[in-house]
Amino acid sequence: MSDSLENDESRSLYVESPLIMTTVRVITPFVFTFGLFVMFHGADSSGGGFQGGVIVGTVVLMLGIAFGIEATRDWIGPRLPVALIGLGVLAFLLAGFGSVLLGGAFLEYRTYGFYHATKYGIEFVELAIGLVVSGTVTGLFFAIASGLRDDVRDTQ
Repeated sequence: MSDSLENDESRSLYVESPLIMTTVRVITPFVFTFGLFVMFHGADSSGGGFQGGVIVGTVVLMLGIAFGIEATRDWIGPRLPVALIGLGVLAFLLAGFGSVLLGGAFLEYRTYGFYHATKYGIEFVELAIGLVVSGTVTGLFFAIASGLRDDVRDTQ
């Protein structure tokens, strides 16, 4: 039984499909653009940072399915998801505490004092949330796809 398990593990689960690869190449820019649209449109209608972030994170999942998870992980690198999450948290905190430093409440956009400050402030926060969510979706995808490490399997 363990020999068949080792043979299964040594085989690659990735199968190149020209149809899937071409489809992903064509629709990826549209999915990414739609995710950004949903992110920024959350201030005026349905949508927002969470929904848009999931859609943007889905772009990485599509690339991983089409071109292989390892190749996509190597292309994206381990730092990008962490950087997206960190940048999103930093942007949110800057928007929130910036208004406090100007004498307002946390996330009180009117204190910034420019035209449509509330609208642009909400869109900035939606972008920050989208960065956190897309980085989290991407990181979780790679973590789940990597499976259990060999040393963890040996202890079970």
